Amino acid sequence: MKPPTSLALGTPQGGRPPAARQSRFRGVKLGLALWAKAALAIAMLWLAVQAAPAAEPVKIQGLRGGTPVSQDNAPTASHQERDHPVSDRDFVQQPPLIPHTTAGYQITKNFNKCMDCHAWQKTKTSGATKVSVTHFRTREGQELDNISPRRYFCTQCHVAQTDAKPLVDNSFKRARGLQ
Repeated sequence: MKPPTSLALGTPQGGRPPAARQSRFRGVKLGLALWAKAALAIAMLWLAVQAAPAAEPVKIQGLRGGTPVSQDNAPTASHQERDHPVSDRDFVQQPPLIPHTTAGYQITKNFNKCMDCHAWQKTKTSGATKVSVTHFRTREGQELDNISPRRYFCTQCHVAQTDAKPLVDNSFKRARGLQ
């Protein structure tokens, strides 16, 4: 006599058809094989680590030296260079360096000492370079009557020239078009 079947699926009562039971056992065998391979890989890695000679720990020296983050490093001795000709630029779109000292210059939301000389209406008498027209545009490209708020704080981009030594060695070369 034939075993009773489920009406919905046509499978023997009690679960899966015989082919599904076989695929379930095949999946279990594959799972066990993967576990065995993983265990073997871990064992081999552990043996390799145990057999490797103990290496000296790597010492990393940061720019702060041994100074903890909670303390400040003493400033290095450098000074801003006094008035001299404008330096050449090293890369395209580089903001010009400031060719004079800016010690004591005040730049706040209400006052910008740089504009005493670099404002368009004052450059003839001061002999200073005019502020670029790009500083009078908003992010969306709209022309303004005064310097755009996002360009108002000059020292965000422009820095005074100093005699400071590089913090790290580098192989920087000027852009070919500027050499």
